[in-house]
This record gives sequence, C-alpha cells and structure tokens, in this order.
Amino acid sequence: MIAYKVDNGLLNNGCFLDALGLVPHVFLLFSTFPILFIGWGSQSSKVHIHHSTWLHFPGHNLRWLLTVVLLFVLVCEIAEGIVSDGFNQSRHLHLYMPAGLGMLAAITSIVYYHNIETSNFPKLLIALLIYWTLAFITKTIKFVKYDDHGIGLMQLRFCITGLLALLYGLLLGVEVNVILRRRYMWFPCPTEVKPPDDLQDLGVRFLQPFVNLLSKSTYWWMNTFITSAHKRPIDLKTIGKLPISMRALTNFQRLRKAFDAQKGPVPLKGSRWIWLALRQAFGRPLVLSITFRFIADLLGFAGPLCISGIVHHISSDNHSALPPVKLLGVHFISSEAFLANAYVLAVLLFLALLLQRTFLQASYYVAIETGIKLRAAIQTKIYHKIMRLCTSNMSMGDMTTAQICSLVARDTNHLMWFFFLCPNLWAMPVQIVMGVLLLYSLLGVSALIGATVIVILAPLQYFVATRLSRAQKSTLEYTSERLKKTNELLRGIKLLKLYAWEHIFRSSVEETRRQELRNLRTFALYTSLSIFMNAAIPIAAVLTIFAVHVHVHSGTDFDLSPAVAFGSLSLFHILVTPLFLLSSVLHSTVKALVRVLVLWPQYALQLQAKLVNRKNKAKQDVNRNFEQQDQELTASASQDEDVCCSAEPAYFTEALSVFSLTLHDLSGQLTMIVGQVGCGKSSLLLAALGEMQKISGNITWNNLPKSDSEENVSILTACVFRKRGSVAYASQRPWLLNATVEENILFDMAPNEKRYKEVIEVCQLQPDIDTLPQGDQTVIGERGIILSGGQRQRICVARALYQHTNVVFLDDPFSALDIHLSDHLMREGILKLLRQEKRTVVLVTHKLQYLPHADWIIAMRDGTVQTQGTLKDIQCAEPELFEQWRTLMNRQDKSLSHNTLLHIIHYFYCSNTISFYLSGAECCCVVLLSQDCEFSHSSYLQVFCGLCALGIVLCLVTSLAVEWTGLRVSRELHCSLLRTIVLAPMRLFETTPLGNILNRFSADTNTIDQHIPVTLECLSRSTLLCVSAVGVISYVTPLFLFALLPLAVACYFIQKYFRVASRDLQQLEDSTEMPLLSHYSQTIEGLTTIRAFRHEQRFKKKLLEHTDANNISSLFLMAANRWLEVRMEYIGAFVVLIAAVASISNALCSQLSAGLVGLGLTYALMVSNYLNWIVRNLADMEVHLGCVKRVSGLIHTQPESYDGLMTPAQVPAGWPKYGEIQIKNLSVRYDSSLKPVLRHVSAHIRPGQKVGICGRTGSGKSSFSLALFRMLDTIEGQIVIDGIDIAKLPLQTLRSKFSIILQDPILFSGTIRFNLDPERKATDQMLWEALEIAQLMPVVKALPGGLDAMVTEGGENFSQGQRQLFCLARAFVRKSSILIMDEATASIDMATESILQKVVMTAFADRTVVTIAHRVHTILGSDVVIVMKHGAILEYDEPDVLLEQKDSVFSAFVRADK
Repeated sequence: MIAYKVDNGLLNNGCFLDALGLVPHVFLLFSTFPILFIGWGSQSSKVHIHHSTWLHFPGHNLRWLLTVVLLFVLVCEIAEGIVSDGFNQSRHLHLYMPAGLGMLAAITSIVYYHNIETSNFPKLLIALLIYWTLAFITKTIKFVKYDDHGIGLMQLRFCITGLLALLYGLLLGVEVNVILRRRYMWFPCPTEVKPPDDLQDLGVRFLQPFVNLLSKSTYWWMNTFITSAHKRPIDLKTIGKLPISMRALTNFQRLRKAFDAQKGPVPLKGSRWIWLALRQAFGRPLVLSITFRFIADLLGFAGPLCISGIVHHISSDNHSALPPVKLLGVHFISSEAFLANAYVLAVLLFLALLLQRTFLQASYYVAIETGIKLRAAIQTKIYHKIMRLCTSNMSMGDMTTAQICSLVARDTNHLMWFFFLCPNLWAMPVQIVMGVLLLYSLLGVSALIGATVIVILAPLQYFVATRLSRAQKSTLEYTSERLKKTNELLRGIKLLKLYAWEHIFRSSVEETRRQELRNLRTFALYTSLSIFMNAAIPIAAVLTIFAVHVHVHSGTDFDLSPAVAFGSLSLFHILVTPLFLLSSVLHSTVKALVRVLVLWPQYALQLQAKLVNRKNKAKQDVNRNFEQQDQELTASASQDEDVCCSAEPAYFTEALSVFSLTLHDLSGQLTMIVGQVGCGKSSLLLAALGEMQKISGNITWNNLPKSDSEENVSILTACVFRKRGSVAYASQRPWLLNATVEENILFDMAPNEKRYKEVIEVCQLQPDIDTLPQGDQTVIGERGIILSGGQRQRICVARALYQHTNVVFLDDPFSALDIHLSDHLMREGILKLLRQEKRTVVLVTHKLQYLPHADWIIAMRDGTVQTQGTLKDIQCAEPELFEQWRTLMNRQDKSLSHNTLLHIIHYFYCSNTISFYLSGAECCCVVLLSQDCEFSHSSYLQVFCGLCALGIVLCLVTSLAVEWTGLRVSRELHCSLLRTIVLAPMRLFETTPLGNILNRFSADTNTIDQHIPVTLECLSRSTLLCVSAVGVISYVTPLFLFALLPLAVACYFIQKYFRVASRDLQQLEDSTEMPLLSHYSQTIEGLTTIRAFRHEQRFKKKLLEHTDANNISSLFLMAANRWLEVRMEYIGAFVVLIAAVASISNALCSQLSAGLVGLGLTYALMVSNYLNWIVRNLADMEVHLGCVKRVSGLIHTQPESYDGLMTPAQVPAGWPKYGEIQIKNLSVRYDSSLKPVLRHVSAHIRPGQKVGICGRTGSGKSSFSLALFRMLDTIEGQIVIDGIDIAKLPLQTLRSKFSIILQDPILFSGTIRFNLDPERKATDQMLWEALEIAQLMPVVKALPGGLDAMVTEGGENFSQGQRQLFCLARAFVRKSSILIMDEATASIDMATESILQKVVMTAFADRTVVTIAHRVHTILGSDVVIVMKHGAILEYDEPDVLLEQKDSVFSAFVRADK
C-alpha cells in the first residue's frame, strides 16, 4: 500500500499524481456531453452547403493526426498499466483507469471539435482550450515528479508521460492558433471565411477532398452512396459533378502552364521536357503517394516481427529481459519487458495492421486520382491539337480517326496506370531490401544465400517479362489489323452481300484471327511462366534458406526455432508481393516510357507540323483560356459585316493536288463553282476556309488590306481564321451530330420558331419529320444512322440556312436530292431566302441548269480556275465551254443519295459460358502448402521440398490449363460470331448501330481473350487460399469459429452492397467513355464544318463535359474499391487480433505448441488480402461475363436462308445467259414486323432491255432492285430469271451472277486491284478496260504503282465522284448479263455522266441494265420506263409513249427537269 502513502506530500504520491490526471478528463466530459446531446440550435452557416463537410478551422489535419497519435499513446499507457499491475500483489486501478478515461476524453474532444467545426460555432472552443491547458499542466507535473524520483528513460511509463505532455502541448498550440488566426472568442470582429465554391454547389457529390481526416482515410462518406446503390441504380445524376480542382479544364491549364514553363530560351531536347512538365504539374501528389507507400511498407514489417515475438513469448525458452523496478509504491517496467508480452504484441500487431492498410489505401487513392487528372489534362490537350489539325492529314491516311482514338483511349490510360504504379516502382526495392535485412537478422548468413538465389533468378524473370511484352505487342498489332478488317466488313456488308463476297472478307478476318490466336497462345504461355516464376522464386529462396540453415546449425543452439521459422515465413509472404508485381510494374513502366518517349512526341510533332494555316495569333490562342477565346470569337463575329472574300494568285496543296487561283470580290453574290470530278471544286472551298496547306498567296476576308511582305502574309493568313467570323458551311459529305433533328439544325443558335419553320419548309423536311418517332426531337444517332442520305443532306443544308451568317458555303448540296427537292431548295432556299437576306453564297454544283441564276461563275479544271465571270462573260470568253454547258443544261442533273452507315460505339454486357476451369488439384496444393511450415528438424526438409515443388508445378499446370481453355472458348465464340454476322440479314445492320456490333469484336472479344481466364483463375485461387487459411486458424484455435460468424456476416453485407455499386459504376464508366471517344471521332469527321461555323469553343466545352463525366465515374469507382478494401483490411486485422488472442490464451492454458500458434498467425495475416481479391474478382467476373452474354446473344441471330432447293451443281452453267426477268405479283418487306414496301408488283424485262426506274423518295425504287438479290422477305409472288425461280437458288450462287452499283460509293483499304476484283479472277487487261470505261484510266496511271496503288480506309484519298467511278468500274469487271445501277452517277459531273451513259449503252448493249435514277434525263434513252409510287408500279411503258401522255407522271418529271 506504499503507493497510497502521503507522508512526503501529495505530489510525491504516485496514486495522487495519477488521480490528478483525471481532472481535465472529467471536466471535458461533463462540459461537452450536454452540448453534444442537446445541440446548439440554428447556429450553423447561413450559406446553403454540405453542412457536414465544410471544415472551417485551420490546422484541421494536424489536429486529427495529433489526436490519433494521442489515442495510440493512451492505448500504450493502458497496456503498460495492466502489465505493470500484474507484478503487484494488489490491484492498482490508478495505473490504467486515468488512461482509459483520457482515451474516452480524447475521442470526445475530436467528436466535439468536428461538430463545432462543421456547424461553425467557434465560441464553444473555450472548452477544448481549457481541457488542453489542464491536461498539459497535469502531465507536465507528473513528468517532473517522475524525474525528481529518478525515474528515467529506461522506464516505459516515464517515456509515455513525456509524450503525453508533448501531445497535449501541441494540441493546445493548435487551439490557440485557430483562435488567433480567425480572431475568435474574445476578439470583437472574427474573420469571415467563405465556403469553397464546390460546397456551395449541391451538384458536387464527390466529397473526398472536403471531409475530415477520419472520413477521408476510411471513406466513411461513401457509406450512404454505396448503400443507396442497392435501392436504385447509379447514374450520372446520382454521382453529380466533379470538384473544380479535379475537372479537366483545371488540370489542362495546370499542364499547359507546366509545358509553357519548359519553353525557356534554351529548349530541352528529347522527351526530358515532357517528364519535367509532368513532374511540375502532378509531381507533388505523387510524392505524397510514395511517402504513404513507404510508411505502409515499413508498418507491414511489424507483422512478422510481432509473430516472432509472440511465438517466442509462449515458447518454453521464454525469459523476461529485465525485472520491473518498484518506485513510488508501484512497479515500472522497461520497454523491452513491455514488448516481450504476447498480448501486448497482439494489440500492437492489430494497430499496426490498421495503420498499414490505411496508409496503403491512401497511397493508392492519391496515385489513381493523380493519374485520372493527368489523363484528363492530356486528353484535353490532344483535343486542342485536333482542333487545329489540317484535314488533309486525314484524307491521305497520314493520321486516321482510329489512331487518334487509340491515342486518347489507350495511350492516356497507360500513362494513368503508370502514375498508379509509380509508388510501387519506388517502394518495392526498399521493401525487398528491408525484408532481406530483417531475414538476415533472424537467420544470419542463410538469408544472404536466399537473397543471392533471388538475384540469380531475376534475369530469368526479366527474360520472361520481356518475352511477355513482345508477345503482347505482337498480339495488339494483329488485333488492330483484325478490327480494321472487321470494321470494313461491317461498313461494306451490304455491298459484300450483293456481290457474294462475304466469304472472301470473312476468310481474311479469320486468317488474321488465327495469327492473333497464335500470338495469344504465346502470350498465355509467357503469362503462365511469369506466374510460375513469381511463385517459384520465393519458394526456392525459402527452401534454400531453410536447407542451409538446418544443415549449418543442426544440433546446435542456433537450430531453427518456431519463432525464427514463422517470422521468416511471414517476411517471405511480404516479399512475394513485390516480387510478384515487379515484372508487371516494370512492364507497365516500359509501356508508359514508350508512350512518352515515342508516341507522345511523335503525335505532338505530327499534329504541330500539320496544323492548318494559323500563324502568330493562332498559336497564341491555344494558350488562352476558354473565356478569353469566347470574347475574341464574339469580337470577330461582330466584324462580319460587309463580308467579302478575295484571293490573290495563290497556290494550295492537299496531298497530291496542287492548284492556283485568282478570285475577285464575292461579297453579297451567288457564286457557283463547277467543273469535272476531281478538278478541285471542294478544295477551293476548303482553301477559302483555311483547311489546306498554303504554298503562297493570300486570302483576304472583310476587305483587309493586302501586302506583299512576308510578315503581313502570315498575318493575312491568320486573318482567315481570326477575322473572317462564322461561315455557314454544308459539306459534300453530310456531317451530323448525335443529337435531335432540331439541335442539328439550330446548331447552338438561339431558337426562332418562325425562322425554324421557314427553313424546314424550304428544305421540305416536314414530311420526313412527321415519320420520325418523336418528330424533330428524335435523336438521329451518330452520323444520322436512322436517316436516309437525302434526309441527312437536307438537314445539313437546313443548318446552313438557319445560321445568321453573312457567308454561306454549299458543297454540292443537291447530290442526294431528287429533281423536285433540288428545284424547291434552289428556288425557295438559295434564290429567295438567302438573296433576300443579302448573304454571300458560294455553291459547288454539277447542276448546270442553275448557272443562269449565278452572279458569278468559277469554272475549275485540273486544280486551276479555267475561267470565271458572269455567264455572259464566259459566253464571250469561252464559247466552246459555254456551248458544252448549254448542251448539258438541257438535261436534268440530279445527284445520288449519299448513304453512309455509322459506327455508334456503345458498351453492353451479358452471359455466362465459362465458369469452371480450376480443378481440385489447386485446392489440394493449397491445403498441402498450408502444412509446409510445420517443421523444426532436418527430417522434415524433404517433405517440405516435395510439397513446395508440387505446389509450384500445379500452379504452372493450372495457369496453362485456364489460359488455353479460355483461348479455345474465345476462338469458338469469335468464329461463331463472325459466321453469324456475315450470314445475318441486312435488317440486323439497319436496326443495330454498327458500333455496337463492332464492340462485340473489339472490347468484348478482348475481355474474353485476356481478362476472363485471369480473373477466373485469381477468383478460384483466392477463394481456395482464403478457405484453407480459415481452416488452419480454426484448427489451431477452435474458439476462432465463434468470432468468425459476425465477421462473415459483415463480409457478406459489405460484398453485397459493393458488388451492386461496383457493377453500376463500371458500366457507367464504360458508358461515359463511349461518348467521349465518339466526340473525338465526331469532331475529326466534322473539323471543317466546326471551324467554318467557328464553334471550336462549343465543342471544346462539350469535350470537357464528356471528360468530366468519365472521370467522375472513374473516381467514384476507385473510391468504391478503396471503400471495400479498407473494410476488408480492417476485418482482416480483427481476424488477426482474435486469432492471436485466442491462440495465446490457448497456448498459455492448454500448452498449445508454439509451432501451431505461429502457423495460425502466419495464415491470419494473409486473410485480408484473400478477402479483398475474392470480392474484387467476383465483381469483375460478374461484369466480364456480361461480354460472353452479349456475344452469345448476337450469335443466336437468325441467319439468311442461304440454302436453296437447287444445289450449285444443278444451276445451268452460264446462268443467267439472256437476262430475262419476270416479276409476278411480288410483295416484299424488310421484316416480318413491318409493312410491305412493294405491293403486287408485276413486270417483264426482256433480254438485253434497258429499263429505267424513277419515282419520288420512298417510292420503292431501291427495294425493287434489292428484291432481285433476295435481300428482302418475300410475302407472295416470285421472280423468274431465265426460267428459274430465284427463290430456289442458293443465295451465294444467285448474288454472284449479278452486278450492282449502289448509291453509296464503298471502297476498301488495299490496292486498286483488290477493290476492283477481290476474287482475283480478272486479268490486268480486263481491269484496265473497266477503268477506261469508268473514265479512270488517266487517274490510275498517274498513281505510283498503277493497279497496285494503295486505297486508304474508305477511299479517302479519292474524291467522292472518283469513288463512285471506281464502283462503276468494279461492276464492269464482273460482266454479268444483268446490271443494276442504283443512282450510280449521282456524284459525277454532267459531262462525265454523259460519256458514261454512252459507254454503258455500248458496253452493255446485249445485256439487261436496270437503272434507278433521280435524274430523269439519264433514263430517257431506256427501252422501258417504270414509274413507282408507294411500292407499286404506277406507269410502265416506253419513254416516248409516256411523254406523249401529257397527264402522265413521267412527263411531269421531265417537264420539271427543264
């Protein structure tokens, strides 16, 4: 009872000193509890914000860190008091009860502070100020008295008391700092602080940057979000907006400033400046992430050390280091004695695990967040470059849309993941070195021998990683080639079916797929070898170390003890992770270096070198923010009055086309540009818009003065863009947004109902709008997929007419319109609407009959201006040209519909075909390996070696089996999918966006190829390892099973809620990525239109919206993953604590062996990792199997009926020989759910007859031709060709006997020879003959390689008219007895068309030709004319007979044409 004596004064009494410490704790509890429970009314901030997240006071994070450290020291004080009390004969509650009360007071203080801070009621800080003061004083008194009595650093309680005094003093300083900086409490005028802008916006729901440190580290703020996902699906509205600091614009500006900072007087060479810029912009958070990772790795080594200490404590040879010292009536223990207690080590292990997992997840979060910011900044920078890209790069194949989308989607992701793995790159070497040093401290020289084994085998691991990288690179090349071929197959599927070429292109795709699979098998082999090496190297090191240690120290005092054995095994489990990830991290680092060192500078320089003509000012514009650019655009628009465009003698180049021109003032005039195909008409418009590379000369807008000096030339060139203002431009190829009809017409202009209706009427769009499901509010899809070519063209023209610009450029707007629509648009739109508004109109057209309406005419020829002036001027200056025009003007000129199918990239998800691969062999292996730690004599070494060898061999076999089985299933799925798609009816492609179908071949196939096998293997392995670990722990301590139930329930609910939220967020991330990539491709395709309208800023802002939407989805998904991992890690820490306490108690009570205790704790440490991987892989597998379901759903598409009643051998040789067509009462429809498009059609076309078919849009002309190929479902009737009912013929045979020229010119990438004759049946002479007929021989001969000259994707290196001529030549090559021409000359000038008509009549004099035409004059020479209306034949007779009937529809068409 010496501790309670007060003979020497109260302050010299140990019990009184401890009791004195209760005073501040009691004060705080009694003063704050009423406030916490009662509340303080309506004292919160008046600003409407997220009240629970606004952190008002400075020093917030420091206060939380100090409080956490305070709680840890108080826990140590409690533990020290309990351990010290164990040496006393009686109980001394004062040794640990004040510390317990202090712990409660510390928790109360931080809760109290949090409520004060978020409610902004600083006057209540007085309670904390008094508490910290009293606590500091009492602890200082106790510390001083301990020093007076000779208690020093050797006693743990002395050190704890000093730390507590220091912590209370620091917290007192934090409190005083808050009061002084904000002038709170006794100051009359406190400092007013505004809340962050983000918290004033209720749309910002990503609160990670704004919540307190506890919520930030445990993601507590995500609880409501995760649980609400179980009730309703997560969408963009649910996740809200990004905080300002995380938005793409903010990070783009940060990156831009960093890049600008590197542009010093001496610019850096190579890619060093890029790395320096990235470091300046995003290096600071990366350093923070690396710091967190270092701390986590250091704390991770506490596990093995604690296990070694616990096993040592309960072993028979355990001895306390130093006996306790009795002072002031109680025992004082040393730090060494304190740490020798097994229960203390168990608690410290638990706390170390909590902190280690918290810092690890914080490191992951900061790294991924930084990577996402970097990705957004680079994507925005690339988009700014694209906005200045010269369109000639695209037309010549220098840079494709796919390349740019790959740069955006793939390369930026590589850089993002590099930032995520960067902390690993720095931390793993340190982790490996620390692990080896600790092993050396436990095992001596044996550890160095094991490290030598790792070093020796490292080159082998590097070799495998290198081969793996090469295999992946080769696989990606074949994958890209396969997707390119698949894309062309899908885009040209209609042509391929009509020509019966499906099998040719399918075989080409399958051949590339076989090469891809060969590389995938190599990739799978090296992946399995990598997994094998990662598993074998640590085990080999363990075997070497233990074998050497047993043989060297056998029979000595240094024999392998349980403490050393299990401590060493735990250290090796830690080393497995960096060794396993080392190859992956190095591989990702190399890929990121490649992207930065090679691709990024390459694309940056390429984009920089091939920008449109924007010098001086234009270069500065890129470095301005959006607000400044908007102001400049507004200013430039205001200068758009009295617009004129004139050009001095100028030379422009677009790829191989070079032309010179001299233009006069075009202000307020209707200027028409005419000329033959490929003469440079469209190029002239592009040159005026600045879309071509200028060699010399000037273009002046707005009457700017001219100058011959080079300096002024560049200024004038820039003025093309900065001064000309907006130009309403309708391109030759219709370009539409994936938006509603109304939005496409308004194009961000203010709605004006009167003008809108007027434009709709002028373009005759109302009947088309009435047929759409939601009228003009119908979303037309990417590239206007749901519209016909004519509808798309008219909407583009309507957009140009609606704009309030003084200049209108129309590039062949009549090409897809029939004669009635063309005349109406010319009369009401151009001659009336635009002229009334006195707008300058430049019209490119092939319709020479409109030339008399022109104020100025420019005739182009071979890239030069042949002549220009009024029609009368040209009649005098060029009488021959005028006479040619007058001859052609007597005919009607109508262009053909430009119908392009589109690619909508959309993400879907689906089924389950692969759910079982892993055999029970791995389970046996895991169970056997769970026993491999139980040995302490050399007699067990052979058994241990055998189990380890079996384990790694089964690991290799299992990995190979899973990978190869996955590839086999993937091969079968892709083969079935490709075969189904090729044989599917056209209705599938007309109703399903091609982007969705292509996605099955790209993203879904890639997932099935590479992700599902790996995910399934990881899921199976993690599950088996987790079950085996729990089994081992339960075997060692059966009491653990009672604690397992609540932990299992917690795990179940956590994974239940997480999986729902994770699935929704992954789908949301995918669904937001597709519009982002579509926006890039959409912008690239419409660059000319966007820049002509001066809408760059609008599209840049739209990009920011798409980028932010994708990034907020990624951030929430990442935060959800951290939310899961933190909770699973904490549950794992509780598993370790329970297992440790139970096994220690069991060992001390029932003499449980130290080896079993070590075994149980070693496996307990791994449970949290296994739990994480199980839940993550389960969620990933659920999403990945969606790919299988989607592919499987498409495979079940009903194919066309390719088989007929006749076999190919039964079809007469040379059929059809004569070309006689008999149509009897035919009714067809596109689908069983639709109405017939042809009703009771009957016709007889005699052999060699030339038949012309005409009619209004939608009358059934094209359906008539498609019925001959059985592309439609026949309801009744039949078609008999040369005496054979085509319904009896095999579909492949039928289609291979005809030739057709479609409205849309379709060319494939490859040689001209391949485009003309994919079957390789024609000779060179036949090909040149077809080219001569198509008027293309001079063009092809001028190309390098001739017939072997390359055609870029889509034939972009040829003009629209030239592509149409190639399609004509393709049909001539086949030389079938029946030729169908479906508006085959729509994009061709009248002179070339006239020649072609004569050639066709001569070349096909003895063959049947069916011509579908909007231009009635092209079929005047036909033997028979068929006029169709509403799917029925309205008139059917010779053209002369129909013309004699004045009331006939055909004669009305002809009269309208004149």
